[in-house]
Amino acid sequence: MKVYLDNAATTPMAPEVWEAMEPFMKEHFGNPSSTHSFGRKTKNAIEMSRKKIAQLLNAEPGEIIFTSGGTEADNMALWCGVRDHCVKRIITSTIEHHAVGHTAECIKDLEGVELVYVNLDSNGSVDIVHLEELLQKDVKTMVSLMHANNEIGNLLPLKEVSQLCRKYNALFHSDTVQTMGHYKFDLKDLDIDFITCAAHKFHGPKGSGFLYVNKSLAMKQMICGGSQERGHRGGTENLYGIIGLAKAMELAYEDVEGHQKEVQALKDYMIARLKEIEPNTRINGETDPSKSLYTVLNVCFPLSESNAMLLFSLDINGVAASGGSACSSGSNKGSHVLATLDGNQYCNAIRFSFSRYTTKEEIDFAVKQVANCTQLLEA
Repeated sequence: MKVYLDNAATTPMAPEVWEAMEPFMKEHFGNPSSTHSFGRKTKNAIEMSRKKIAQLLNAEPGEIIFTSGGTEADNMALWCGVRDHCVKRIITSTIEHHAVGHTAECIKDLEGVELVYVNLDSNGSVDIVHLEELLQKDVKTMVSLMHANNEIGNLLPLKEVSQLCRKYNALFHSDTVQTMGHYKFDLKDLDIDFITCAAHKFHGPKGSGFLYVNKSLAMKQMICGGSQERGHRGGTENLYGIIGLAKAMELAYEDVEGHQKEVQALKDYMIARLKEIEPNTRINGETDPSKSLYTVLNVCFPLSESNAMLLFSLDINGVAASGGSACSSGSNKGSHVLATLDGNQYCNAIRFSFSRYTTKEEIDFAVKQVANCTQLLEA
Protein backbone atom coordinates (compact mmCIF):
# COMPACT_ATOMS: atom_id res chain seq x y z
CA MET A 1 0.00 0.00 0.00
CA LYS A 2 1.17 3.55 -0.75
CA VAL A 3 -0.28 6.56 1.05
CA TYR A 4 0.13 10.16 -0.06
CA LEU A 5 0.07 12.67 2.80
CA ASP A 6 1.89 15.60 1.19
CA ASN A 7 -1.07 17.49 -0.21
CA ALA A 8 0.26 20.86 0.96
CA ALA A 9 3.00 20.38 -1.64
CA THR A 10 0.60 19.36 -4.40
CA THR A 11 -2.64 17.45 -4.83
CA PRO A 12 -3.65 14.80 -7.36
CA MET A 13 -5.73 16.19 -10.19
CA ALA A 14 -9.44 15.50 -9.93
CA PRO A 15 -10.81 13.34 -12.79
CA GLU A 16 -13.45 15.99 -13.51
CA VAL A 17 -10.70 18.57 -14.00
CA TRP A 18 -8.91 16.39 -16.54
CA GLU A 19 -12.20 15.84 -18.40
CA ALA A 20 -12.78 19.60 -18.58
CA MET A 21 -9.24 20.22 -19.84
CA GLU A 22 -8.97 17.43 -22.40
CA PRO A 23 -11.02 19.02 -25.24
CA PHE A 24 -8.79 22.12 -25.05
CA MET A 25 -5.72 19.94 -25.49
CA LYS A 26 -7.11 18.00 -28.44
CA GLU A 27 -9.78 19.94 -30.30
CA HIS A 28 -10.01 23.57 -29.17
CA PHE A 29 -6.41 24.64 -29.69
CA GLY A 30 -6.81 28.12 -31.14
CA ASN A 31 -4.73 31.03 -29.90
CA PRO A 32 -7.07 33.18 -27.77
CA SER A 33 -5.62 36.32 -29.35
CA SER A 34 -6.62 35.21 -32.87
CA THR A 35 -9.76 36.78 -34.31
CA HIS A 36 -10.95 33.74 -36.29
CA SER A 37 -13.41 31.17 -34.93
CA PHE A 38 -10.71 28.95 -33.43
CA GLY A 39 -9.37 31.86 -31.39
CA ARG A 40 -12.80 33.17 -30.43
CA LYS A 41 -13.73 29.73 -29.08
CA THR A 42 -10.76 29.60 -26.71
CA LYS A 43 -10.95 33.28 -25.77
CA ASN A 44 -14.55 32.78 -24.72
CA ALA A 45 -13.58 29.73 -22.65
CA ILE A 46 -10.97 31.78 -20.79
CA GLU A 47 -13.40 34.60 -20.08
CA MET A 48 -16.09 32.19 -18.91
CA SER A 49 -13.52 30.66 -16.54
CA ARG A 50 -12.61 34.09 -15.25
CA LYS A 51 -16.28 34.91 -14.69
CA LYS A 52 -16.86 31.61 -12.84
CA ILE A 53 -13.93 32.21 -10.49
CA ALA A 54 -15.02 35.79 -9.84
CA GLN A 55 -18.55 34.66 -8.99
CA LEU A 56 -17.25 32.10 -6.51
CA LEU A 57 -15.15 34.78 -4.77
CA ASN A 58 -17.77 37.56 -5.03
CA ALA A 59 -15.33 39.60 -7.10
CA GLU A 60 -15.40 41.25 -10.52
CA PRO A 61 -14.03 39.32 -13.53
CA GLY A 62 -11.63 42.18 -14.26
CA GLU A 63 -10.06 41.70 -10.81
CA ILE A 64 -8.76 38.22 -11.73
CA ILE A 65 -5.38 38.03 -13.51
CA PHE A 66 -4.32 34.54 -14.56
CA THR A 67 -0.73 33.59 -13.74
CA SER A 68 1.53 30.54 -13.80
CA GLY A 69 0.78 29.92 -10.13
CA GLY A 70 1.21 31.28 -6.63
CA THR A 71 4.86 32.34 -6.83
CA GLU A 72 4.30 34.54 -9.86
CA ALA A 73 1.14 35.97 -8.30
CA ASP A 74 2.97 36.85 -5.06
CA ASN A 75 5.80 38.44 -7.03
CA MET A 76 3.38 40.46 -9.13
CA ALA A 77 1.52 41.75 -6.07
CA LEU A 78 4.67 42.87 -4.25
CA TRP A 79 6.58 44.35 -7.18
CA CYS A 80 3.57 46.13 -8.66
CA GLY A 81 2.41 47.36 -5.26
CA VAL A 82 5.79 48.98 -4.66
CA ARG A 83 6.23 50.32 -8.18
CA ASP A 84 2.71 51.54 -8.92
CA HIS A 85 1.64 52.81 -5.49
CA CYS A 86 4.79 54.44 -4.13
CA VAL A 87 5.24 51.89 -1.34
CA LYS A 88 8.31 52.70 0.75
CA ARG A 89 7.92 50.04 3.41
CA ILE A 90 6.91 46.36 3.52
CA ILE A 91 5.70 44.67 6.69
CA THR A 92 5.86 40.87 6.60
CA SER A 93 6.90 37.96 8.85
CA THR A 94 9.92 35.71 9.08
CA ILE A 95 7.86 32.58 8.36
CA GLU A 96 6.32 33.56 5.04
CA HIS A 97 6.69 31.28 2.03
CA HIS A 98 9.86 32.11 0.10
CA ALA A 99 7.69 33.42 -2.75
CA VAL A 100 7.01 36.37 -0.44
CA GLY A 101 10.05 36.36 1.86
CA HIS A 102 12.70 36.23 -0.85
CA THR A 103 10.78 38.64 -3.07
CA ALA A 104 10.54 41.19 -0.26
CA GLU A 105 14.29 40.88 0.31
CA CYS A 106 14.96 41.47 -3.40
CA ILE A 107 12.75 44.56 -3.39
CA LYS A 108 14.58 45.88 -0.33
CA ASP A 109 17.95 45.39 -2.02
CA LEU A 110 17.00 46.66 -5.48
CA GLU A 111 14.48 49.38 -4.66
CA GLY A 112 15.68 50.55 -1.25
CA VAL A 113 12.30 49.78 0.35
CA GLU A 114 12.35 49.36 4.11
CA LEU A 115 11.61 45.79 5.19
CA VAL A 116 10.10 45.25 8.65
CA TYR A 117 9.12 42.00 10.39
CA VAL A 118 6.12 41.77 12.69
CA ASN A 119 6.55 39.88 15.95
CA LEU A 120 5.28 36.31 16.29
CA ASP A 121 4.09 34.55 19.43
CA SER A 122 5.52 31.24 20.67
CA ASN A 123 3.21 29.29 18.34
CA GLY A 124 4.23 31.30 15.29
CA SER A 125 1.08 33.43 15.04
CA VAL A 126 1.21 37.12 14.16
CA ASP A 127 1.19 39.60 17.05
CA ILE A 128 -1.69 41.83 15.96
CA VAL A 129 -0.90 44.47 18.61
CA HIS A 130 2.64 44.80 17.28
CA LEU A 131 1.34 44.95 13.73
CA GLU A 132 -0.82 47.94 14.62
CA GLU A 133 2.15 49.64 16.27
CA LEU A 134 4.17 49.18 13.08
CA LEU A 135 1.32 50.54 10.95
CA GLN A 136 1.27 53.81 12.88
CA LYS A 137 4.45 55.00 11.19
CA ASP A 138 3.62 57.71 8.66
CA VAL A 139 5.00 56.09 5.49
CA LYS A 140 3.29 54.36 2.57
CA THR A 141 3.24 50.69 3.58
CA MET A 142 2.31 47.32 2.18
CA VAL A 143 1.51 44.45 4.54
CA SER A 144 2.16 40.94 3.20
CA LEU A 145 1.08 38.13 5.53
CA MET A 146 -0.04 34.67 4.46
CA HIS A 147 -3.51 33.41 5.30
CA ALA A 148 -2.23 30.01 6.42
CA ASN A 149 1.36 28.97 6.93
CA ASN A 150 2.30 26.19 4.54
CA GLU A 151 4.40 24.32 7.12
CA ILE A 152 2.61 24.66 10.47
CA GLY A 153 -0.87 25.69 9.30
CA ASN A 154 -1.40 28.77 11.49
CA LEU A 155 -4.30 30.91 10.25
CA LEU A 156 -4.19 34.71 10.06
CA PRO A 157 -7.37 36.62 11.02
CA LEU A 158 -7.70 38.09 7.52
CA LYS A 159 -10.58 40.46 8.17
CA GLU A 160 -9.01 41.90 11.31
CA VAL A 161 -5.76 42.58 9.48
CA SER A 162 -7.56 44.04 6.46
CA GLN A 163 -9.44 46.45 8.73
CA LEU A 164 -6.18 47.53 10.36
CA CYS A 165 -4.62 48.13 6.96
CA ARG A 166 -7.57 50.25 5.88
CA LYS A 167 -7.40 52.21 9.14
CA TYR A 168 -3.78 53.17 8.45
CA ASN A 169 -4.06 53.45 4.65
CA ALA A 170 -1.77 50.49 3.98
CA LEU A 171 -2.00 48.04 1.11
CA PHE A 172 -2.69 44.46 2.14
CA HIS A 173 -1.51 41.38 0.25
CA SER A 174 -2.10 37.86 1.55
CA ASP A 175 -0.63 34.68 0.14
CA THR A 176 -3.75 32.51 0.09
CA VAL A 177 -2.23 29.63 -1.88
CA GLN A 178 -2.80 27.09 0.92
CA THR A 179 -6.36 28.22 1.68
CA MET A 180 -7.82 28.93 -1.75
CA GLY A 181 -10.30 26.16 -2.53
CA HIS A 182 -10.42 25.19 1.15
CA TYR A 183 -12.24 28.22 2.60
CA LYS A 184 -14.87 30.58 1.22
CA PHE A 185 -13.76 34.09 0.35
CA ASP A 186 -16.16 37.00 0.02
CA LEU A 187 -13.88 39.63 -1.45
CA LYS A 188 -16.44 42.41 -1.30
CA ASP A 189 -16.79 41.87 2.42
CA LEU A 190 -13.11 41.16 3.11
CA ASP A 191 -11.87 44.37 1.43
CA ILE A 192 -8.33 43.22 0.63
CA ASP A 193 -5.97 44.44 -2.11
CA PHE A 194 -4.27 41.25 -3.33
CA ILE A 195 -4.75 37.50 -2.86
CA THR A 196 -3.16 34.60 -4.72
CA CYS A 197 -4.00 31.14 -6.00
CA ALA A 198 -2.29 28.00 -7.32
CA ALA A 199 -4.63 25.43 -8.85
CA HIS A 200 -2.55 22.39 -7.97
CA LYS A 201 -3.20 22.92 -4.24
CA PHE A 202 -6.86 21.89 -4.68
CA HIS A 203 -6.82 19.18 -7.35
CA GLY A 204 -6.24 21.43 -10.35
CA PRO A 205 -3.34 21.49 -12.82
CA LYS A 206 0.17 22.68 -12.05
CA GLY A 207 1.33 25.86 -13.76
CA SER A 208 -1.96 27.72 -13.40
CA GLY A 209 -3.14 30.25 -10.83
CA PHE A 210 -4.28 33.83 -10.46
CA LEU A 211 -3.73 37.11 -8.70
CA TYR A 212 -6.76 38.99 -7.43
CA VAL A 213 -6.24 42.75 -7.62
CA ASN A 214 -8.84 45.00 -6.02
CA LYS A 215 -10.45 47.10 -8.74
CA SER A 216 -9.71 50.27 -6.76
CA LEU A 217 -6.01 49.82 -7.56
CA ALA A 218 -4.35 50.82 -10.79
CA MET A 219 -1.65 48.39 -11.90
CA LYS A 220 0.78 48.62 -14.78
CA GLN A 221 2.04 45.72 -16.85
CA MET A 222 4.18 43.17 -15.01
CA ILE A 223 5.24 41.00 -17.97
CA CYS A 224 5.79 42.92 -21.21
CA GLY A 225 5.45 41.54 -24.71
CA GLY A 226 1.71 41.33 -25.27
CA SER A 227 -1.66 42.75 -24.27
CA GLN A 228 -3.04 39.57 -22.70
CA GLU A 229 -4.79 39.67 -19.33
CA ARG A 230 -6.10 43.17 -20.00
CA GLY A 231 -2.56 44.40 -20.56
CA HIS A 232 -1.25 43.17 -17.18
CA ARG A 233 0.59 40.02 -18.27
CA GLY A 234 1.94 39.51 -21.76
CA GLY A 235 2.19 36.02 -23.24
CA THR A 236 -0.17 33.46 -24.73
CA GLU A 237 -2.51 32.21 -22.04
CA ASN A 238 -2.22 28.74 -20.50
CA LEU A 239 -5.57 27.80 -21.98
CA TYR A 240 -6.15 24.32 -20.61
CA GLY A 241 -4.54 25.28 -17.29
CA ILE A 242 -7.08 28.07 -16.88
CA ILE A 243 -9.94 25.73 -17.80
CA GLY A 244 -8.68 23.24 -15.21
CA LEU A 245 -8.28 25.94 -12.57
CA ALA A 246 -11.87 27.10 -12.96
CA LYS A 247 -13.20 23.53 -12.84
CA ALA A 248 -11.15 22.75 -9.71
CA MET A 249 -12.52 25.90 -8.05
CA GLU A 250 -16.06 24.91 -8.97
CA LEU A 251 -15.59 21.43 -7.46
CA ALA A 252 -13.97 22.82 -4.32
CA TYR A 253 -16.85 25.20 -3.70
CA GLU A 254 -19.58 22.58 -4.06
CA ASP A 255 -19.31 21.64 -0.37
CA VAL A 256 -16.58 23.64 1.37
CA GLU A 257 -18.04 23.17 4.86
CA GLY A 258 -18.52 19.43 4.41
CA HIS A 259 -14.98 19.02 3.12
CA GLN A 260 -13.62 21.02 6.05
CA LYS A 261 -15.54 18.93 8.60
CA GLU A 262 -14.46 15.64 7.06
CA VAL A 263 -10.75 16.51 6.77
CA GLN A 264 -10.62 18.11 10.23
CA ALA A 265 -11.96 14.83 11.64
CA LEU A 266 -9.14 12.95 9.92
CA LYS A 267 -6.57 15.40 11.30
CA ASP A 268 -7.94 15.05 14.84
CA TYR A 269 -7.97 11.26 14.46
CA MET A 270 -4.34 11.17 13.35
CA ILE A 271 -3.26 13.39 16.28
CA ALA A 272 -4.97 11.02 18.72
CA ARG A 273 -3.43 7.92 17.12
CA LEU A 274 0.07 9.41 17.08
CA LYS A 275 -0.18 10.34 20.75
CA GLU A 276 -1.13 6.74 21.53
CA ILE A 277 2.23 5.70 20.09
CA GLU A 278 4.20 8.42 21.86
CA PRO A 279 2.39 10.56 24.46
CA ASN A 280 5.14 13.20 24.29
CA THR A 281 4.44 13.87 20.63
CA ARG A 282 3.47 17.52 20.21
CA ILE A 283 2.03 19.66 17.46
CA ASN A 284 3.97 22.53 15.92
CA GLY A 285 1.92 25.69 15.51
CA GLU A 286 -1.60 26.43 16.70
CA THR A 287 -3.59 23.53 18.12
CA ASP A 288 -6.95 25.34 18.26
CA PRO A 289 -8.85 24.13 15.13
CA SER A 290 -10.28 27.62 14.60
CA LYS A 291 -6.72 28.98 14.28
CA SER A 292 -5.18 26.15 12.26
CA LEU A 293 -5.50 25.04 8.64
CA TYR A 294 -7.39 21.75 8.69
CA THR A 295 -5.38 20.21 5.85
CA VAL A 296 -1.97 20.56 7.57
CA LEU A 297 -0.55 18.73 10.59
CA ASN A 298 3.05 19.39 11.65
CA VAL A 299 4.21 16.89 14.26
CA CYS A 300 7.31 17.09 16.45
CA PHE A 301 8.56 13.62 17.36
CA PRO A 302 10.74 13.32 20.47
CA LEU A 303 13.50 11.42 18.70
CA SER A 304 17.25 11.86 18.64
CA GLU A 305 17.68 10.54 15.08
CA SER A 306 17.57 12.92 12.17
CA ASN A 307 14.29 14.07 10.69
CA ALA A 308 15.54 13.10 7.25
CA MET A 309 16.01 9.46 8.33
CA LEU A 310 12.43 9.21 9.59
CA LEU A 311 11.10 10.73 6.37
CA PHE A 312 13.24 8.33 4.34
CA SER A 313 12.04 5.35 6.37
CA LEU A 314 8.41 6.36 5.94
CA ASP A 315 8.89 6.75 2.20
CA ILE A 316 10.48 3.30 1.94
CA ASN A 317 7.49 1.91 3.81
CA GLY A 318 4.91 3.55 1.57
CA VAL A 319 4.08 6.86 3.25
CA ALA A 320 4.79 10.16 1.47
CA ALA A 321 5.05 13.12 3.82
CA SER A 322 7.30 16.17 4.16
CA GLY A 323 9.78 17.74 6.54
CA GLY A 324 8.56 21.22 5.70
CA SER A 325 7.93 23.30 2.61
CA ALA A 326 8.27 21.43 -0.70
CA CYS A 327 10.15 24.42 -2.08
CA SER A 328 13.02 23.62 0.30
CA SER A 329 13.32 19.96 -0.66
CA GLY A 330 16.93 18.98 -1.11
CA SER A 331 18.14 21.86 1.05
CA ASN A 332 20.26 21.10 4.10
CA LYS A 333 19.40 24.40 5.76
CA GLY A 334 16.30 23.05 7.46
CA SER A 335 12.98 24.79 7.86
CA HIS A 336 13.13 28.56 8.29
CA VAL A 337 9.64 28.33 9.81
CA LEU A 338 10.49 25.83 12.53
CA ALA A 339 13.79 27.59 13.24
CA THR A 340 11.81 30.73 14.11
CA LEU A 341 9.67 28.99 16.72
CA ASP A 342 10.92 28.62 20.29
CA GLY A 343 12.50 25.23 20.97
CA ASN A 344 12.02 23.89 17.45
CA GLN A 345 15.50 24.36 16.01
CA TYR A 346 16.27 20.69 16.50
CA CYS A 347 12.75 19.32 16.25
CA ASN A 348 12.27 16.04 14.38
CA ALA A 349 9.28 17.41 12.50
CA ILE A 350 7.09 15.73 9.91
CA ARG A 351 4.38 17.56 8.01
CA PHE A 352 1.38 15.42 7.09
CA SER A 353 -1.17 17.11 4.84
CA PHE A 354 -4.55 15.89 3.70
CA SER A 355 -7.01 16.23 0.83
CA ARG A 356 -10.59 15.30 0.00
CA TYR A 357 -9.28 11.92 -1.20
CA THR A 358 -7.54 11.02 2.09
CA THR A 359 -9.20 8.13 3.95
CA LYS A 360 -9.23 6.88 7.54
CA GLU A 361 -7.66 3.62 6.35
CA GLU A 362 -4.73 5.59 4.92
CA ILE A 363 -4.29 7.41 8.24
CA ASP A 364 -4.25 4.05 10.06
CA PHE A 365 -1.62 2.73 7.67
CA ALA A 366 0.52 5.85 8.04
CA VAL A 367 0.36 5.74 11.84
CA LYS A 368 1.33 2.06 11.80
CA GLN A 369 4.36 2.86 9.66
CA VAL A 370 5.35 5.74 11.97
CA ALA A 371 5.27 3.27 14.87
CA ASN A 372 7.30 0.69 12.97
CA CYS A 373 9.87 3.21 11.73
CA THR A 374 10.24 4.76 15.17
CA GLN A 375 10.98 1.37 16.70
CA LEU A 376 13.54 0.60 13.99
CA LEU A 377 15.29 3.95 14.47
CA GLU A 378 15.45 3.49 18.22
CA ALA A 379 16.75 -0.09 17.98
